[in-house]
Amino acid sequence: MGRLVAIVGRPNVGKSTLFNRLTQTRAAIVNDTSGTTRDRQYGMMEWNGMEMSVVDTGGWVVNSEDIFESEINKQVYLAIEEADVILFVVDIKNGITDLDDHVAGILRKAKKPVIVVTNKDDNNESIYAEAEFYALGLGQPYSISAINGTGTGDLLDEVVRRMPEGSIDEPIDELPRFAIVGRPNAGKSSLVNSLMDEQRNIVTDIAGTTRDSIYSRYNKFGFDFYLVDTAGIRKKNKVNEDIEYYSVLRSIRAIENSDVCILIIDATRGIEAQDVNIFSIIQKNRKGLVVLVNKWDIAEEKSQQSIKVMEAAIRERLAPFTDFPIIFGSALTKQRIYKVLETAIDVYKNRQITIPTSQLNNVLQEDIQAFPPPAVKGKYVKIKYITMLKGAQVPTFIFFCNLPQWIRDPYKRYLENKIREHWNLNGTMINLFFREK
Repeated sequence: MGRLVAIVGRPNVGKSTLFNRLTQTRAAIVNDTSGTTRDRQYGMMEWNGMEMSVVDTGGWVVNSEDIFESEINKQVYLAIEEADVILFVVDIKNGITDLDDHVAGILRKAKKPVIVVTNKDDNNESIYAEAEFYALGLGQPYSISAINGTGTGDLLDEVVRRMPEGSIDEPIDELPRFAIVGRPNAGKSSLVNSLMDEQRNIVTDIAGTTRDSIYSRYNKFGFDFYLVDTAGIRKKNKVNEDIEYYSVLRSIRAIENSDVCILIIDATRGIEAQDVNIFSIIQKNRKGLVVLVNKWDIAEEKSQQSIKVMEAAIRERLAPFTDFPIIFGSALTKQRIYKVLETAIDVYKNRQITIPTSQLNNVLQEDIQAFPPPAVKGKYVKIKYITMLKGAQVPTFIFFCNLPQWIRDPYKRYLENKIREHWNLNGTMINLFFREK
């Protein structure tokens, strides 16, 4: 089950720096311009064997020149609804501001674990200032420096301690799980309703009608799997919130709980930045992928030529991963929706492929001899033996060689292309590891 940690707080307290520290990346660009990065504010981290997703709410404020309380409220409410643990970041040098007080007031009413993080304690001298933050009424503050990492270990121990047990009722049986994801209004709920032959989800033209991740068991026409739909009904008072942020938060949950993602792209709008953002979450989680170009019944151009152009555009935007099926159909008229299911099941099977070691070596050694790894500084790289890792989430190939550090990305891509040429891995990502023999 995906566990979600949200970082909240007023602007400029170091939320993005903390996000980068926890996810061990420099993904969130740290500066003060509005909406600095949209797609980068989601990452994975691991602590004491527990995997968690981290969402930094900072970069999502739309017009940062005039950050109103309402914008921050919106994010705090969203975090309260979605996250399992909330990190409330404050600036130890500034003390408690009115805005901090205001956010604390909302968090005190929440039924979620909240941890106060006093940031910018860069020289351990401000430890005495920490006491002031007990006044927020949210328990013991944890003093850290997001810039140099002091105190983050204790903070993460506390996050793991406060993480609720099994956060969702998951189906226990080992059936495939297919998530239906995509931008608001691309037709996710219509697809579920068409498949289920019932108005299971309320469909409206208001983007973001849908709420929780729902598991629907699909058992007919010889198919048996769970649909993880990002669905449900939106509360009346939240209709005007930032839908982009919302849909990404929702998708994270559905993607993490699935095996294969059916990414719906609206044929009338083509592939947009938001689709690429959702794809990057699918990629980070190493899930299978089927792309459905929906609303094909109302697309203006339906010629073979326009299909080719659209396919090329999609593959180009999602490159370098291009080996995935694209289906043109319509959730409303049910055109090709069963083809989508058949394809998703094929992708699910491709993810579980096991190739005998002898076959792997016989076939790939020929390709390696035909085009050996380039020599580096006069040294020749020799790949001696190839095997597949058992029990991995995606097909994982291990190449044993004498100088694994000299194998560069272009050669890795060559090997991946050759593997895909010989075996059907359509729709699934694969991992290649190089180890010293």
